[in-house]
Amino acid sequence: MSDKSKYHFKFEDLKIYQKAMDFGESVDRQVRQFPNHELYALSSQFRRAADSVALNIAEGYPGSDAQFIKHINHAIHSANECVSCSTKARRRNYIDFQQDEQNREQLSELTKMMSSLRRTITERNKTNP
Repeated sequence: MSDKSKYHFKFEDLKIYQKAMDFGESVDRQVRQFPNHELYALSSQFRRAADSVALNIAEGYPGSDAQFIKHINHAIHSANECVSCSTKARRRNYIDFQQDEQNREQLSELTKMMSSLRRTITERNKTNP
C-alpha cells in the first residue's frame, strides 16, 4: 500500500499482522483465476479464511491477554483452513504445485509466528500474575 494514513492503529505495527494482510491479498489474486462455479464455494472460502487471519489479529489486539490469545487461536485455525483450501485448489488444478508450496511456506511462517506470540503472552502472564 503506497498511501499512509494519518490515523494509525498500534496493531498495524505487528509484523504478523502485516504478513497476514499480504497473504490475504495474495489469496485474493489467486482466486480470481478460479472457475466461475467456485465463486461461492472454494474461492469464497479460501478468501474468507485468508482474510480471517489478519482480522482476528486486529480484533484481539486491543483486548486482554486472554482475549488476544483466543483470537490468535482463531487466526491459527483460519491459517490451517487455508492449507486445506490451497490443497483443494491444487488438486483441482486451479493453482500449480509452486503456488501451493508458496502458500504453504507463508502459512507455515504465519503459524509459527502466531504460536510464538501466543507462547510469549502466556509466559509473560506466568511471570507477572
